[in-house]
Amino acid sequence: MDRILVVEDDRELSQGICYALQREKYIALAAYSLKEAEAMFVKEDIALVLLDVNLPDGEGFSFCRLVRKQGVPVLFLTARDLEEDALKGYESGADDYITKPFSMKILIKKIDVAFNRMQGMQKTGFFDGFLAVDFEKAKVEAGGKECNVTPTEFRLLRCMIENKGQLLTYSVLLERLWDNEGQFVDKHALAVNVNRLRRKIEDGEHKYISNIYGMGYQWLDG
Repeated sequence: MDRILVVEDDRELSQGICYALQREKYIALAAYSLKEAEAMFVKEDIALVLLDVNLPDGEGFSFCRLVRKQGVPVLFLTARDLEEDALKGYESGADDYITKPFSMKILIKKIDVAFNRMQGMQKTGFFDGFLAVDFEKAKVEAGGKECNVTPTEFRLLRCMIENKGQLLTYSVLLERLWDNEGQFVDKHALAVNVNRLRRKIEDGEHKYISNIYGMGYQWLDG
């Protein structure tokens, strides 16, 4: 069963949410502060987070960014209804923004939608909260901005994602990417494409491609 972390300092509301989730066959874990939430998120295999914005030890936006880096969906629960707060929530990577008071039936429906969206992304591409790759549309976004990748860079990216965690040697990559097209490409050209791709999809906090010196490349698995 999927574990849902409920980060809400209103204990009565938290209990109500957890009860509703358990009736839907989810495992509900309650945290009443950001500190508790961070500890649970590291310890438990969390599938989705319900996150209040205002908590005793701070706002939930930074925790949302942390969670989204791991590819876990986040639904904000908040009494705030100001437009700028909603926008800040979405900019932090939230999948949805639910204003209190809300219907439990609507909450459950939104959770189902978030899970279905995540499962669809996993089947047809890659998404971890920062990098989104749609295999069907050959579309790549990093940090919410579209990346203009070349066809060769996209094939390289897809090959690495589909073999994440595995060492892809130079010869394997060259064979998969170019041999069928009858093009002669050497390791130098491969390195050029890898470096260009890195500049487009990586930043100081997000690293995806590891160079295994003298052997090949590896897509970092988490």
